[in-house]
Amino acid sequence: MPPTLTETAEISGHLDVTEEIEAIMKERVMLLDGGMGALIQDKKLSEKDFAGTEFANHSKNLKGNNDILCITQPDVIYGIHRDYLEAGSDIIETNTFSGTRIAQADYNMQEMTYRINLEAAKLAKKATLEVTAETGIKRYVAGAMGPTNRTLSISPSVEQPEYRNVSYDELVDAYEEQARGLLDGGADILLVETIFDTANSKAALFAIQRIFDKENRKCPIFISGTIVDKSGRTLSGQTTEAFLISVTHSEPLCVGLNCALGATEMRPFIELISMHSTSYVLCYPNAGLPNMFGEYDETPEMTAMHLKAFAESGLVNLVGGCCGTTPAHIKAIKEAVKGIKPRVPPKDPHHDYMLLSGLEPMKIGPYTNFVNIGERCNVAGSKRFARLIKTGNYEEQTVV
Repeated sequence: MPPTLTETAEISGHLDVTEEIEAIMKERVMLLDGGMGALIQDKKLSEKDFAGTEFANHSKNLKGNNDILCITQPDVIYGIHRDYLEAGSDIIETNTFSGTRIAQADYNMQEMTYRINLEAAKLAKKATLEVTAETGIKRYVAGAMGPTNRTLSISPSVEQPEYRNVSYDELVDAYEEQARGLLDGGADILLVETIFDTANSKAALFAIQRIFDKENRKCPIFISGTIVDKSGRTLSGQTTEAFLISVTHSEPLCVGLNCALGATEMRPFIELISMHSTSYVLCYPNAGLPNMFGEYDETPEMTAMHLKAFAESGLVNLVGGCCGTTPAHIKAIKEAVKGIKPRVPPKDPHHDYMLLSGLEPMKIGPYTNFVNIGERCNVAGSKRFARLIKTGNYEEQTVV
């Protein structure tokens, strides 16, 4: 029997990474890894462990800065990567969820961000290369780009709703630095994940494209949003479909959801993405909803059962876990989805439409009636208003 396209890609190395992953996703449901934070917490690391020798006299405590462990405790992070790969993960994420200078400012570690991402990607790459050699099945590194701890869409001050503590340009620069470190360290994929504010993610996607253009680089882009509750909206207020429209311009290989919800609560929104996206669909939910102590009670078998149902319904191409999930969860998920055919992306259902989005989706197509844009700024309704607009007196016209 001749080798499959996947086997050919794994053996020959003639396909680029995008083609390799796409070939696999056409044949089977791929496996992402699971949570990182809880596994690090299980190690009971002290402030001394986090700081290591290099940062022993640092100006701020570093305990809780999981990303710095890629430098100070590389064996710990490498071990977690190995555990997930041995459980069956095809793709592992770098330990860089807070790997921007914006997030690292909390620890006064801004100047270490490039190095953190570089070393994180090198660690993950080392693990994937070793397990690939041992098993003959190629594994991949996704450079994880988290949402940062600041947001473009929401003011941190109730008294000043117009105030923002970060600018779009600052986010672009920070994400570009992170993406460069991840790519230089060997990341195969860039994963913009846990998106609660689409404006932040658009800054990340712009930064990635800027690197591609500047440095003639290319790699697959994965995008994962976060729906905060059963309303189906992100924290900044977008519906799932509006979010999808907002990020599709970056032509992601995979798009989907992670975090905040368990698989049961996430299902209707994954169904919506599966229906409307021509990209492949990823899904890595939490191990259910947290209990009153902030812990996750969903067993590996329960999470696997839910994601098996997703796969059987033809909703997904890549599954894994987020908060509360472990290598045991990934192993159970792998067994549950084995042999199930992956989702087949639909032909573009909106090719005749202009797709726009604010908080809600807006579709303008062949049968759309007249659309009046900016009706409340209609210069035909008031001579005074028209004069103020013509003279550029915008401050005064706001009260007309």
